[in-house]
Amino acid sequence: MQSSDSWDRVVIDAGATRPDFHLLRDLVHGDVAVVVLRNLLPAQVFSDNLARLGTLFDSASTTAYANGSLTTVGPYLAKYLDRLDDYFTAAKEADARLGDVSFDLAEQVRTALREGFGLTALEPAREPDGREYAPSVVRIHADGVRNPLHNDNIMRDAAGTGIVLAELAHQLSCVVCLQECDEGGELKIYRKSWEPEDEQHKVPGHLGYRQEAVSGAACHAFKPRAGDVYLINPTRFHEIERVSGSDRLTMGFFLGFASDRLDSAVVWG
Repeated sequence: MQSSDSWDRVVIDAGATRPDFHLLRDLVHGDVAVVVLRNLLPAQVFSDNLARLGTLFDSASTTAYANGSLTTVGPYLAKYLDRLDDYFTAAKEADARLGDVSFDLAEQVRTALREGFGLTALEPAREPDGREYAPSVVRIHADGVRNPLHNDNIMRDAAGTGIVLAELAHQLSCVVCLQECDEGGELKIYRKSWEPEDEQHKVPGHLGYRQEAVSGAACHAFKPRAGDVYLINPTRFHEIERVSGSDRLTMGFFLGFASDRLDSAVVWG
């Protein structure tokens, strides 16, 4: 692994400066590792929504792998690609639970991103039959948990399913840090996109890939703090280091763009 001065993050005080639209293009093309938006919303919005979430942690579900686990409030699509009806049912139920506690952080972040980057639209994705994708997913990284090396690419993973997301041109990811852990929990993102030959490094039954998949690639490490809203290109390999102490709590969603214009997007969890 090597570091690179040119593979770095951009940090913006969104309360004082409008983010440059071209940062989205930089993420798509791999010119920037992470775009961090601070003060995108008032601090009270984050704290209020974190308190509302506290009543839902008992409904979190955990998916276990041989080398790790994923605990979430709300469904994440990659888990359901072979049973899409179950996904849309779970998405509807999770959205209702969040609505019952007035959790509106995802909507407020979408509005701020749409206005900040000058997008014409940024709404939850829908299928032609009206079924709506989950607008976000909350991830709970407890003490001792890490996310192994992986990448997210709905255009690849949903190929052949017939869903609208499989036809997207580009995918980004937005993550909101609701609570930071005491130690660890850094996002490490590599300047390396998935290629078919990387499948030789995927371990059956495990979550993600062996480190050989990113051998020689530049790496950038970023530890988010509470209130940070950050964007990455998840089709690049990335991982989250082991969490220590307090839970690392985040809310996130993917952004999908239909064309190279990057002027309009849909989101899903």
